[in-house]
Amino acid sequence: MTTTASPATGSWLRDPVLRLLVAGALLNSIAFFATLPFLTLYLSDISTLSHAAIGAVVGAVALIAAVGGLLGGVLTDRWGAVHLIRSGLALYIGLYLLLTTTERVGLVIPLILLLGVGRLLVEPSMKKLLSLAASGTGSAVFRIRYVTLCLGAIVGPLVGAGLYTFARQALFVLPAVVFTGYLVFFSVQASRLRRLDAPTDAADGPGSWSAALRDRTLLLVLAGGFVVFFVFSQFESILPLFVKEQRGAAAVGWFSVLLAANAALGILLQFPVERLSRRWSPSTMAAIGVCGFAVALPLFGLLTVSPLFLFAGVVAWTVGEAVLVPLPDVLIHEHVPPARAGASFGLAELRYVGFFLGPVVGGALLSHSSVLWFGVLAVVVLAAWPLLVAASRRIHPGKVS
Repeated sequence: MTTTASPATGSWLRDPVLRLLVAGALLNSIAFFATLPFLTLYLSDISTLSHAAIGAVVGAVALIAAVGGLLGGVLTDRWGAVHLIRSGLALYIGLYLLLTTTERVGLVIPLILLLGVGRLLVEPSMKKLLSLAASGTGSAVFRIRYVTLCLGAIVGPLVGAGLYTFARQALFVLPAVVFTGYLVFFSVQASRLRRLDAPTDAADGPGSWSAALRDRTLLLVLAGGFVVFFVFSQFESILPLFVKEQRGAAAVGWFSVLLAANAALGILLQFPVERLSRRWSPSTMAAIGVCGFAVALPLFGLLTVSPLFLFAGVVAWTVGEAVLVPLPDVLIHEHVPPARAGASFGLAELRYVGFFLGPVVGGALLSHSSVLWFGVLAVVVLAAWPLLVAASRRIHPGKVS
């Protein structure tokens, strides 16, 4: 893929555009993790909705963003990433401000669902700008973006818990303030970012959704990413239920430690993973990631023997996560031309449907047997390997062994 910026890989700190985009990803991550994990509690406090209905409302935020990602990507290519990001940030600010003013369930639910619309405007556009600004493989930039997710997962819940304890509606103040500040900063830099996202000539034409849907390499990345996120979703959704089965009321304390360990390890592992990805073939890296997940699942099951296996499982899981979660975006960056990067990143958002379906299937498996849960999912994750390898082979035929 041709890029319009030329900072050396690993030197993103010296590039003001990449600094801006990475800072934006970090702020977005903190705002997300400070709010979304507490939405189920908020809806439970202000309504009489069933647990299933509350889960459907919160889960629909990700579902709307995933299903509408292609539309957001096409609009990004046609109207420009800068315009879409500013529109998405403005929508976020308006929604969060409105959420601070009402607890009427009939209004709160549509406002929460519209957060998914904001996400489909911002995410493909932000990934396109990162891809355009990155040089070489872009692996370092997308792995740094993953680090921002880990940092957000550490800082966000702490801030969100404090705000929610102070007052329920204070939960929405932080994202409103964060996105307002970022919108101002982003607008100041808009002219520089527009030069980065200048129109380019492309055979398919900008925003070609049909070209994205016909792209077999992109579809392989999408399928592999779906499997990865289908299994990845188990960590925060179904694993806590399994821990609760084994440890009862102590499960909350156990799982908070596991989350912190997972986030910290995820940050530490990205740097060696990035170095290894430049030395080893995509086939080898994908195999390491898949094996990390596949090994972690039965280790979680051995919690019945000793808690040490649970923490060993987190280490193996985080290895798999650190390799596989950023990989689809890296492959898309390396594959697609700039003129349809938005449509391609937008279509790839469909892999996040795995976050919606994964907990449903995982919960059904766990209700029958914990052995069935980790056994089936350990086999399912193996399907990601041939899909990602096939995509890598089409992108770098000489590099995949």
